[in-house]
Amino acid sequence: MENEPFDVFLWANEIDEVKNNVSAELFLFNKNYTPYKIKYSDKLAGAVKAMFMQEAVQFIIKEADKGLECREYEKADGEEKVIYRTSLSNVGRAETLIHLIEKEYKDIDYFSENEYDFKKVKGIIAKFTYPGGDEGVKTFYIAKLLPASSALKGATSWEINGESFEPFSAEIALKMPDDNQVAIVGDTIIVFNQAKFENLFQYDFKSQVIADAKARELSEKYRLSFAEGLTLNALLADKKPLLKKVQAMDIAEEMPQDKLLEYADEMQLELMTDDDGSIIIMDDKDLAMFVNLINEDYFISPVNGKRYEIKSKKLLGEPDGEPPRG
Repeated sequence: MENEPFDVFLWANEIDEVKNNVSAELFLFNKNYTPYKIKYSDKLAGAVKAMFMQEAVQFIIKEADKGLECREYEKADGEEKVIYRTSLSNVGRAETLIHLIEKEYKDIDYFSENEYDFKKVKGIIAKFTYPGGDEGVKTFYIAKLLPASSALKGATSWEINGESFEPFSAEIALKMPDDNQVAIVGDTIIVFNQAKFENLFQYDFKSQVIADAKARELSEKYRLSFAEGLTLNALLADKKPLLKKVQAMDIAEEMPQDKLLEYADEMQLELMTDDDGSIIIMDDKDLAMFVNLINEDYFISPVNGKRYEIKSKKLLGEPDGEPPRG
């Protein structure tokens, strides 16, 4: 029997009941989805709960009476009065971020503008914990995108105090987003704002579906070995020009692995293989080389003997006066 989908309405009511016993911890994370711990003043404790937790919970509770629904993100169609859910395992960057916070907490640095550039910060995520009775401590997360425009730097900002300008008293000030964007509860992601969710975790479902299908085809035809933490699906979804190129291929009709390796040798390309003869993909550059080889995008000029990579192909017609071949 299939598991019942996560009940976001039941969850919201549970959190509303225990809201006074919930503790919060904040993390910033950068564009590589590396998290950083960051402390906050006791004076902000109420604001942290209000802006991250209570806004989301109260929205769900209030809008439920007005017909709010929760549907699968993969079937999203921009409907009104709808929030979406998807599996955490579908969204690799979100899964990585949660894994680092949960499993590698002791290795997470505190954020300091002196050490880390705030321009590289992608978002903020609040970790909430509360007693769960027999289930022990329960956890959920609320994440928000932090656009560059939300930050004011002290060196270039002034503050108004009464009737006069004064030097800005902080290194950086943030205008914290007050809208609901993304919640992560266990293995489920709740999407309040589709566009911000996709931006926050660089997730494009349609591209992912195509990438998954093409990854299956490539994996069935070629023996591939990936560096730890990498998958063909994720690499393809990240590199849309490569995905578009693969999408145009008829994988079944492309050259077999032995011919591809011979072609790589002929072009003097460093396409590595392991002891089993599997093609090693260490990063997106290796993947690009592999895809370009399949697409026969390299050639040696018969004029000067130099090697070239073809950036685009245009099929030429038959020369004048020559009958079509075949």
